[in-house]
Amino acid sequence: MKYVLSIDQSTQGTKAILFDEAGGIVQKAYRAHRQIIDERGYISHDLNEIWENLLSAARECVEGREGEVAAIGISNQRETSCIWNDNGPLAPDVVRGNDGEFYLYYATDEFDSGTHVAVCDTPAGKYKYLGFVRNSDGTKMMKFIPGDPAVINDNGTIRLYYGWALSMVASLAHTGRVVKNITKEMILESEIRLFKRTREDVLASEGGSVMGAVTCTLADDMLTVTSEPKRIAPGQFMAAGTSFEGHAFFEASSIRKIGDTYYFIYSSENCHELCYATSKYPDRDFVYGGTIISNCDVGYHGRKPEDRLNMTDNNHGSIENIGGKWYIFYHRHTHRSSFSRQACAEHIEILPDGSIPQVEVTSMGLNDGPLEAEGEYPAAMCCNLTNGHMPQIIRRTTDEDIPYITDGNGERYITNIKQGTMIGYKYFAFAGTYEFSLSWRGEGGVLTVSDGENALGKIALMPAKEWTQFSCKLAAQGVKPLYLTYSGEGTGELLNLSFLPQKDSTAGEQS
Repeated sequence: MKYVLSIDQSTQGTKAILFDEAGGIVQKAYRAHRQIIDERGYISHDLNEIWENLLSAARECVEGREGEVAAIGISNQRETSCIWNDNGPLAPDVVRGNDGEFYLYYATDEFDSGTHVAVCDTPAGKYKYLGFVRNSDGTKMMKFIPGDPAVINDNGTIRLYYGWALSMVASLAHTGRVVKNITKEMILESEIRLFKRTREDVLASEGGSVMGAVTCTLADDMLTVTSEPKRIAPGQFMAAGTSFEGHAFFEASSIRKIGDTYYFIYSSENCHELCYATSKYPDRDFVYGGTIISNCDVGYHGRKPEDRLNMTDNNHGSIENIGGKWYIFYHRHTHRSSFSRQACAEHIEILPDGSIPQVEVTSMGLNDGPLEAEGEYPAAMCCNLTNGHMPQIIRRTTDEDIPYITDGNGERYITNIKQGTMIGYKYFAFAGTYEFSLSWRGEGGVLTVSDGENALGKIALMPAKEWTQFSCKLAAQGVKPLYLTYSGEGTGELLNLSFLPQKDSTAGEQS
């Protein structure tokens, strides 16, 4: 049987309907996209979000019927036309060459595009395209998968790290399908199809696979490979029996050298954490060290994936020393989307034995310690945002009924706050009694304010069409988290919160 796929790409979302030969509806799918409103009230759309939504809706309709679609009908936003450029740069990294110039390495959306290089005399740009990483004969270097490059000038030796791998967690979060009884032939066919390689290319690679994290060295021209690429960390399907099992390499290579130890930081198969591996050598003997950060606190103090404290997606970042302190830079997600990311940082410790304990997500960022309980803070800096069953997604936008951070009219705020929503901020330094206020918009209800152990106050919220201040008095001493839990039958939004120190000792009363 042949089918017709109808796609309606409108101002609100993308609808796909699959019809059979008799005109009957076989399958329907819908993906809403964000309405991005600027300070003038003008609306725009994210083209990458629309593209991913179109692919997701179409795939849901034709699943199991690939090759049987005879025609596609398209209805779009009237005379609107768009041009997509999907050639990066993605996952860039910068290194200073031996000539003093700065070189930007980046990948693109296409696995067969290679690794590209641009050059500038300052690290901030403006960069000029130099070329692609190449073999000694001038051909494009395509051994393994040239994705997410990382570079380091190791006492005059330029080392390039790169790679990608399949993840079953990512596959489930992206498609919603569980793949069982995976065979070596299935993996081989996936590598051929996804990475645009021949069977001979894949089988000729180390271990019969092109997946995993890889390193090689470059000449002073910053383009020519001078050593054979070697795998340093396995992907999920090669990790069994190694120290990486359960936290295998997925993507987002990064490399640091601290003393005489190389630290390889990467995003794991679990698609929410940044992990690290160490070695005394730059190109071999890397051993898994642990998780540095999870953007939903999974693994921290034994937290399970089903108890994640945020909507999760993949993670990218690395460690850096600033003012004598080490930090992990990473991202959390906003707008219910894989493509909207909130840059974050947490202070970490590198212990005398070289290990890095996992740290929790906080709202403190680069602040030197807890935040002062005084003045105004944006609601969007929350480090925990959950309704008790937050999803994990990959490379898509979800329309699930969850609280999330969004923006509009030049403001960033939390939206879709409903019964049971918990919003967390870590940590504040409290020293007495405060008038605690917040800006709320939406339907009424009650916000319970607590430190996770003790209730500090309650705020009765009245229905409000515009941002309206509501407050209560609270008292607390010491460094504590602050949690806001909503009770009510309505839906609301939160813009900011503020603390005004008080001289009296009355707390917990609404004002």
